[in-house]
Amino acid sequence: MSIPFELPPEDRASSPCTGFTRAHWEAVADGLLAAAWRWSTPGRALLDLPGRPSRSGVRSDGLEGFARTFLAAGFRVAGAGGADPHGWLERYAQGLASGTRSPGRDDTESWPLILDHDVQGQPMVESASVALGLRLTAPWLWKHLDDGVQDRVEEWLRGSLRHVPAPNNWYLFPYTVAGFLESVGRGDAETAAARQRALELLEGWYRGGGWYADGDGRAFDHYNGWALHLYPVLDAHLAGDSVLSARYGGRLREHLGGFGLMFGADGAPLHFGRSLAYRFAASSAVGLGAVTGHTPLAPGASRRLVSGSLRHFLDRGALTDDGLLSLGWYGPHETTLQSYSGPASPYWASKAFVALLAPAGDPLWTATEEPAPVEEADRVLALPEPGLLVQATREDGIVRLHNHGSDHVRPHEAESAAGDDPHYGRHAYSTRTGPTAAGNVADNHLSVEVRGRRSARRRIHPLGAGQGDGWGWAASWHRPVFADGPPMVPGLRVESVTVARGPYELRVHRVVGAPAGARVTHTGWATGPQEPLVSTLVGLHGWDREPETVRAPQGTAYVRWAQLPRLTGTTEGTSLHVCLAALTGGPAPGRPPEAVGHVLADDTGVEVTWADDGSRTRVSFAPLRVTHGPG
Repeated sequence: MSIPFELPPEDRASSPCTGFTRAHWEAVADGLLAAAWRWSTPGRALLDLPGRPSRSGVRSDGLEGFARTFLAAGFRVAGAGGADPHGWLERYAQGLASGTRSPGRDDTESWPLILDHDVQGQPMVESASVALGLRLTAPWLWKHLDDGVQDRVEEWLRGSLRHVPAPNNWYLFPYTVAGFLESVGRGDAETAAARQRALELLEGWYRGGGWYADGDGRAFDHYNGWALHLYPVLDAHLAGDSVLSARYGGRLREHLGGFGLMFGADGAPLHFGRSLAYRFAASSAVGLGAVTGHTPLAPGASRRLVSGSLRHFLDRGALTDDGLLSLGWYGPHETTLQSYSGPASPYWASKAFVALLAPAGDPLWTATEEPAPVEEADRVLALPEPGLLVQATREDGIVRLHNHGSDHVRPHEAESAAGDDPHYGRHAYSTRTGPTAAGNVADNHLSVEVRGRRSARRRIHPLGAGQGDGWGWAASWHRPVFADGPPMVPGLRVESVTVARGPYELRVHRVVGAPAGARVTHTGWATGPQEPLVSTLVGLHGWDREPETVRAPQGTAYVRWAQLPRLTGTTEGTSLHVCLAALTGGPAPGRPPEAVGHVLADDTGVEVTWADDGSRTRVSFAPLRVTHGPG
């Protein structure tokens, strides 16, 4: 590990997996804060970190730097019972006074006003971090501010209550602001209304099984942990509200029962969904569960996950030479970003420091680290509510996510191929690979080609998911959409099923309504030529020839340059296409003569006999049915 600030010695006795202790977490928080504060304005209201600006502009980006680092400082100081050896809170107190003196003014220090999400909305996001930082440190910061500064801060924060959030997790930002104001005796009908509205929406977005949609559509991703669970559960915990804590904490516990499996043995979270520049924020739900007690994970397993995730990125170059979190995944990576990503955006990673709210004597820090779920045994977990299938293999420590339910397409949006998002539209994601860039050949993708135009997968319609002993499945359908020419072909649809068993992925696609002359292509996992990974894709039915290797010169978040296997075939009317895929960290898994003993397929379905034990997997359509059992 090479990072530009000092860490304590590793403790392999209490932390045999990561070597990290609570002292490491404090040191990392202090190191990140010290690096970021080198870029503050003279009045300490803005942290103008170097880098490309976001679409919101540099002033909003400067507020983002202040707010998101304040969140890290809040967890750091509150977790230490108010001890602040580096004087972080004094800096934030000065910044609060400077930034709220004349909000909206074009000068060196003033914060931007909070307006509607489609006008000037980003400050609303940051208001939640400011409010939460103030709530966490109220005994040592808020109560020592002058009355005038307190009033100005309140007035600025109330802009979040008086303007329209984006139609998703943003409603939890005014909820968090209102929670802080009520906690310091400044609540009223306006704060109550903001909280009630957020909780009403949250109920509508809850789909069961511990999973929320991020809005009215079907976006299921890391926002579940670092937003949709974090804000209400932490709010209830800080308020001592047993009723809300039981409701939302119970959902967090259920969520962690599956989410705990979504970290690789190397500590990596799944590379899936948006805002991945937040990196180890993915572990915030695990830390929150440990802090509040709403978790099925043992304390040692929780620490293994949170410390493993933190160390994963520190070890792999997430920090620049001067200690800043870069815009990317490991190092800078443009295609990981969104238009709202600015230089300080990665500091939402501060949410992971919620783990510091557990004091030094808490079992989270005193229990010996235990293996992560992926390190215990091979597992296949079906998550019907979000339409996801998780596949983990102990030998190589890789976790794969098969996506049959998360698309990030809002209900009112048309299915345009122009909006194709590699972080949602692919069939599979993992802890060791990232999707290829939009301009390259798409990995893990079934494309229908009509007159030379290749389709994208946008809105995903889940058809179900289930599991048995050592195997599981998930299914969905989608309408192929095209970027050029007519956006859709009437009646054309693709029905897809993934069956996971051991390291293998049986992928079955039924194309319906294909016009004459249409073709299909299907790709596997994208890997780098020097990586110790093997990407295998073998056609079992419906393909013209053996797979070819194609290139993705823009690479992925993991490698500068990637390659991936691809199958091709023809289709007209209704056709079935079956293949066996695998991503492994060791020798390539057996080819069909070794892994699959027999394949029987027609346009209605397929039966595969597995060579190792003679068991059979059957996938049939109209109606959909997936079974697996003895031969």
